[in-house]
Amino acid sequence: MGYIDLSIRVEILKRPHVREAKLWKPVEGRDGWIECYLCHRRCLIAPGKYGVCGVRLNIDGKLYTMVYGLLTAVNIDPIEKKPLMHYYPASSVLSIATVGCNFFCKFCQNWEISQSRLEKGLMGVQFTPDRIVELAIAYDAQGITYTYNEPTIFYEFLEDTAKLAHKKGLFNTMVTNGYMTPETVDQLGNLMDAATVDFKGGGSVEFYNKIMNVRDPDKIYETLIAMRDKGWWIEITNLVVPKYGDEEAHIRKMARWILENLSPETPFHLLRFHPDYKLTDIPWTPVATLEKLAKIAINEGLKHVYIGNVPGHPLEHTYCPNCGYKVIERYGFMVTDYKLTQDGRCPRCKYKLNIRGQYIGKSIGYPIPIV
Repeated sequence: MGYIDLSIRVEILKRPHVREAKLWKPVEGRDGWIECYLCHRRCLIAPGKYGVCGVRLNIDGKLYTMVYGLLTAVNIDPIEKKPLMHYYPASSVLSIATVGCNFFCKFCQNWEISQSRLEKGLMGVQFTPDRIVELAIAYDAQGITYTYNEPTIFYEFLEDTAKLAHKKGLFNTMVTNGYMTPETVDQLGNLMDAATVDFKGGGSVEFYNKIMNVRDPDKIYETLIAMRDKGWWIEITNLVVPKYGDEEAHIRKMARWILENLSPETPFHLLRFHPDYKLTDIPWTPVATLEKLAKIAINEGLKHVYIGNVPGHPLEHTYCPNCGYKVIERYGFMVTDYKLTQDGRCPRCKYKLNIRGQYIGKSIGYPIPIV
């Protein structure tokens, strides 16, 4: 954990991106130390030091976020990019991010911001929750997505923005590694409408230990149960990494867990890996590997299994679980045809699919950068 000279505390606390944090408590018997229970790392932080995420700082026995509204990315995205395939199809979202992360993924495609606590330090453009909501409305977005880096670590700005978004009729979604605590899920409550929970390497303990510096990925399942109990819409992704994280047994185990604890119609996305950051000696995931793993998930009983990062693949589409009819066609992030009835039924057999929210029909198919 990093250290900062507390002699400059007064100057630090005047900065607009510094706010007292939530979800922490003092550590009994250790003067000035605090425990942050925002994520499952539950960092014990001494005065003058940061948590693992690199953006939450103990100043005089109080925890502060250093990234309140200090955004590194503000984009308009198709919701399918998250990916959320069954939540307000063909809608647009305003996506935001800060620096920092509580994971250390060697393959992170957004490492310039997620790992900047190590590489570059704090950076970004200052925004307020009001301005973010104004931009979402101005760009005709239907919701706001907290994404790119782990959104848990900018919790305070997320919460304030999510409250305002709901007041203005926007929905809130997040793309998360799932390592937030059940306490954090409880604090967010019904402010969050949907979450894409990103597994990597099949959730293998060895993969998380060696490639991501995360001790216990099984904690993610606790968080998923908490999300389910709050009524959040959930879609699950898994990044398939050749050599290190592409074992059939792990996908079979994950598919069974989804089937038994969520729903056979919970969307499950198998994502193609590409070389990035510190893991550039591994090739792209063979499409044949993705197809083999998809077949395993389908055979276990999952009804909506997708293959991601392979534009034009048949498993980009949504099929009726009852009759097999192709009801939503996609190419990449673009919805090219939507055949469900207004009440979400297959036009051929009238089976009601597991879709939440109306079809928006404004699919842009690509991101539009604002910052």
